[in-house]
Amino acid sequence: MNNDHDQKMRDILTSARTIASVGLSSNQEKPSYSVAAYLKEQGYRVIPVNPTATEILGEKVYASLSDIPDKVDVVQVFRKPEDVPPVVDEAIKIGAKIVWMQEGVVNYEAAQKAEEAGLQVVMDACMRATHQRLNIGPKPGGGV
Repeated sequence: MNNDHDQKMRDILTSARTIASVGLSSNQEKPSYSVAAYLKEQGYRVIPVNPTATEILGEKVYASLSDIPDKVDVVQVFRKPEDVPPVVDEAIKIGAKIVWMQEGVVNYEAAQKAEEAGLQVVMDACMRATHQRLNIGPKPGGGV
């Protein structure tokens, strides 16, 4: 990865506070669960978005981004690439600042739409691995 891309991700990870995790699974064996658990331990507020669950990681689960009553900084996407466009539409609608597509999730059309609406976009990168690689450390006052 180039330095500009790393700096963009560092800026996102140091400034963001609230992450809505779309497609977060209640199954502890799934990567989405372990990534979200790590981010929560680092002091981020993780809001699960999953229409089939009620509570994940001790947090209330919302069926959609539009159901979240609070401000969201980052929309983290754990969905198939073809499922990303409606997530981006909702991210734009709720006024999120960033769409972060996890490792293996790439959708250029959705990314372009998000960027044209003023959102920053990261594709095909794991938030946990990036956080660890850039040695960001926990948020002040955060953690479990």
